[in-house]
Amino acid sequence: MAGMTQLVFSPALDRPDLLAAPVAELLGTWPHAGEVQVAEIDPGHADTAAMTEAYGLPLTDSANCVVVSGRRAGEERLAACLVRADTRADVNNLVKRTLDVRKASFHPMERAVEETGMEYGGITPLGLPEGWRLLVDERVLGIARAIVGSGVRRSKLFLPGARLADLPGAEVVPGLAHPS
Repeated sequence: MAGMTQLVFSPALDRPDLLAAPVAELLGTWPHAGEVQVAEIDPGHADTAAMTEAYGLPLTDSANCVVVSGRRAGEERLAACLVRADTRADVNNLVKRTLDVRKASFHPMERAVEETGMEYGGITPLGLPEGWRLLVDERVLGIARAIVGSGVRRSKLFLPGARLADLPGAEVVPGLAHPS
């Protein structure tokens, strides 16, 4: 791939400058934080497809975190859905049923950014707001070195996919995603 750039990996705890505040806060107390590495990237390559191409990484090693919301009896219900990058969250069926809402849709970007304290394009399952559900597609757990956001567009986190099931509030949901 022309112009492929080499990534430099560091223990995430050693580079808080490359993490959103809520991510750094979680890593400061998470027992598996020592297994998390961070690499600085060009913020213009924060989108998964651009990042995997620019750095020569397999798309199947990346996991995307999308925030979904819906209402039931006047109560808003939210979940972050973590799915492998070559799949799409089943928002209209499984996510809707899991949240027990009449209609589920992607949470408005401005609200997702404000409520998570993370940048658009960098929202990650690490450091989500207290009380948010985290739905994890089982395929993500099989990634040896999963690539997820760091809360900011200028870096990515790398960690064993199986550890994502150990995040606060994580619920492994078989079939959460379908191939793209």
